[in-house]
Amino acid sequence: MKRVEGKVAVVTGGALGIGKACALLLAREGAGVVVTDIREAEGMAVVDQIRSTGGQALFIKHDVSSEEDWQKVIETTLQTFGRLDIMVNNAGIGKTTNIEQTTFQDWRLLMSINLDGVFLGTRYAIEAMKKHNGGSIINISSILGLVGDPQAASYTASKGGVRLLTKSAALYCARMGYNIRVNSVHPGYIMTPLIESVLQASGNAEAMLRHLESLHPVGHIGEPDDVAYGVLYLASDESGFVTGAELVIDGGYTAQ
Repeated sequence: MKRVEGKVAVVTGGALGIGKACALLLAREGAGVVVTDIREAEGMAVVDQIRSTGGQALFIKHDVSSEEDWQKVIETTLQTFGRLDIMVNNAGIGKTTNIEQTTFQDWRLLMSINLDGVFLGTRYAIEAMKKHNGGSIINISSILGLVGDPQAASYTASKGGVRLLTKSAALYCARMGYNIRVNSVHPGYIMTPLIESVLQASGNAEAMLRHLESLHPVGHIGEPDDVAYGVLYLASDESGFVTGAELVIDGGYTAQ
């Protein structure tokens, strides 16, 4: 039997990178998948890829900072599949500026997506899941939700917020008897379009890649599937005793 057979998942930011890898793997392991993103063409391509192998998938254009969009995503998911079992709050943006360089406008934009979006996704997932015998909420944080970075003030703050929001929601759901588990995932540097853009913007992509690799004791940065397999574990019944936890997938970055 496949590991999430018969379950229904929503994956935000599912058009590219980690979100795409999660959507494809969850579908391969038997879940019906709702892919959401602001990137329509890329999101539809993921859905087409899932359907081409016999899977069930749906794309919804979705700004995670919009409560109205969240209501539409949950409503459409329930209308289409009848239930929600897995929520992967993956959508996010990056900003590499220190505390002095960060404008309040930049701060608010990043928080609206990275933290407000996860709050809304968690809140609306709980509302849907508690009616259908529970589920699993997986919030994608970062190594910078565990340790600081002098050049990423707003990003670090947002990912730290995701980490502790996850713990609060996990405790609440457990004490309410909802049978909903809530966990956070903390990737290191992963080869995604975001990291590829950082490499290109550096002016010397090869040197920057070597630098990033050197930060990880295993000697290389990760691939999207490295994170997706962790998400699959948390989405499956195999992790039934895991809630309020931090799954660190970082090649040893935070062990130093």
